[in-house]
Amino acid sequence: MSRPFEAEESVLFVDSKGRRNLVTLKPGREYHTHTGPIALDSIIGSEEGIRAETAGGAKYIVFRPTLAEYVLKMKREAQVIYPKDLGPILMLADIFPGARVLESGVGSGALSMTMLRAGADIVGYEIREDFAKRAIENVTSFLGSAAEERFRVQVRDIYEGIDEVGLDRVVLDLPEPWRVVPHAQKALRLGGIFVSYLPSIMQVSQLREALANSPFEMASTVEVLNRGWHVEGRAVRPDHRMVGHTGFLTHARLLEA
Repeated sequence: MSRPFEAEESVLFVDSKGRRNLVTLKPGREYHTHTGPIALDSIIGSEEGIRAETAGGAKYIVFRPTLAEYVLKMKREAQVIYPKDLGPILMLADIFPGARVLESGVGSGALSMTMLRAGADIVGYEIREDFAKRAIENVTSFLGSAAEERFRVQVRDIYEGIDEVGLDRVVLDLPEPWRVVPHAQKALRLGGIFVSYLPSIMQVSQLREALANSPFEMASTVEVLNRGWHVEGRAVRPDHRMVGHTGFLTHARLLEA
């Protein structure tokens, strides 16, 4: 089905070297490059893959960003969880349409939009108001204003407690998630899943100890590594660079009240 670009939509301008720039299609504005501007009105109403050229001869192809591309290019107030971890979190948390999720450490909204697009209904606890505002802006920019109906962000400290009950999932990007374990066991339904993203193995160790002394069972911790490959003719080898450590993913299930 045809989906022409709309005003206020975020798109990628891709140059001849494959470099990507995220641009919002604001009517009457221009996208400025080192070889001249491109009128954004000439892009609005066009189809994906349109080719635009500046007065200086620089050529761009315009596409809608994938979720992974948007996460890496969007405006942020905090470090985001990288795409290599976002997919595994969806699987470990088993996010499904209609899942009631409590997310804390919302940051810039990368994980929020990932779970929302999978169909979750999210209540976010974020201690910083500027982070909460940025997350809402990023989510609505990528998913549209309809996503706000399933995304409520409260400026509050989850360490002080969780008001929601009967939750399906609790997903955290916080420095001290072990402090949330007692609150999560009251807020989750039986069989509910707890997931935490942590950068340090010492943090993981403290979290695992808290989980071991709680009604949570089946705890597991994984690390996801991402190595690309260079493929050019007969030159086939692993890339010299890889996305190595970013964080550890720990998950557990609530099996007792």
